[in-house]
Parts: sequence; C-alpha cells; structure tokens
Amino acid sequence: MSGIFEATEVIGHRGAGRGVVDGARENTLASFDLAARTGADWIEIDVRRTRDDALVLYHNAALDDGRAIVDLPLAECREAGLATLEEGLSVLPDHIGLDVDVKTVMEDAVDAPARRTVSLLLPHLRREAERRRVFVCSFDPGLLLTVREGAPGAPTAWMPYVRNPADSAIPGAVGLGCPIVAVDARALGLADEEPRPGRRSLEYTVESAHRAGLEILSWCPDPVDAARFAAAGMDAVVVDDVPGVVTALKGTRAG
Repeated sequence: MSGIFEATEVIGHRGAGRGVVDGARENTLASFDLAARTGADWIEIDVRRTRDDALVLYHNAALDDGRAIVDLPLAECREAGLATLEEGLSVLPDHIGLDVDVKTVMEDAVDAPARRTVSLLLPHLRREAERRRVFVCSFDPGLLLTVREGAPGAPTAWMPYVRNPADSAIPGAVGLGCPIVAVDARALGLADEEPRPGRRSLEYTVESAHRAGLEILSWCPDPVDAARFAAAGMDAVVVDDVPGVVTALKGTRAG
C-alpha cells in the first residue's frame, strides 16, 4: 500500500543504543545528528511545554531531580541542558522525516486553549509539513483530533498505552481518523515475552492494520525483532539502535 512510509522505514529514537552513546543523549541535537548519519529515515522528538509556554525536547515528565517540566520556566530547562523545539528543527536536514511525539499533561485539559501544548505546536507543524515528511503521535486522542483539524498536512498516529493493544489499537485509530497506528513492540510476541492467550500474531496484526487502511509502526524493537517486523510488512520501526537496525533490515527493505 502507498502512504506515508516506504518499505520498512527506520525512525531514530535515541540515535544509537540506550541512554548515552558517544555523548549523544535522547532528544539532544547530538543524538539527532548521530541518528541521521547512521541511516535513520526519520527522527522522533518528544515535545513538552514549559510553565512559560515554551516547547522543549524531553521524554520524561520531570527532570532527574523530580521537578516537572510544566512547572519550570524555559530558563531553568535550558540550565538543565534541554534543547528547544526550534533548535531541534533547525539541525534536521529536510530529507529526514519528523516524528513528533507530543507529551500532554493534565494542565492541557484545564488551561485556556492558547496555553495548550498542541496549540503552541500547530504553527511549527504547518511550517514543517511544507518542507519535509512529518507526522504526530500521542497517547492523547483529543490532541490528535486537534492536530487533524489544525495541521492537516501532518498525519496522526494513535498510540494506546497498553502492553497488548492490537485488538483496541486498530479500531481506535480508525475511529480517530488516524492513518497510522503505533504499537509497543512488547505486545507483538517477542521471543523474550511470555505467551499470552488470545494474543494475535505479528503477521495477523500487520495484515489487519493494512486491511483497515492504516499504516502500522512499532516501538522499540531490537535489530533481530526489527527484521522480523519488516518481513511481516511493518511500515516503520522506532528504534534505539539505528545502525544495528539498518544493518538488520538490509535485504528486507524494498526499493
């Protein structure tokens, strides 16, 4: 099927390996450069809102010392080493796709609309969609609906946050109007997982997503499982080990 992805594409999550590799920590400019140089087709960025309505790149809700990002001004986030969204976008070559994982918080449901994380993000999405491939993923269905209306050039991906999501993930993505469904790799029958009664096979899950008109991606398989996913027709994989997965996918990626 034709769509957002070509063959099985690699979305760089931490550049190469978990944590810090060659000084490149997740969501840093160095990790983006590393992932791009080692063969990623896309880069995933995690976007959070600060107290003073700046957008910064950070996966967790709080810093290592426990301070919540949404309670901190930008200046303190910068002191902690966080990059801003603008800095991250400025270093990505146009040929690298952009996977925007938006981290919303309870404050987004109660603050005025102008303060919602997604409202701050929409102008960036519209601008980026004019120069590169981009999509938005989130565990927040309301956010995905807002993106669909406010930035139609940025497709959305539904990410249900459960370990065995296939039976609900695909209908949920269809119901939300998302062209992509994202599934945790641990829910797709990895070799180190205990068998679970009633769990659908990897191949059946991928086929079902495609029959529903969706593209499907998974996070974060190791190189061996990424090759399995590619052989089953998975459209994209979000990975920690970019060079390892790129090597493992040689011979399975078409074109």
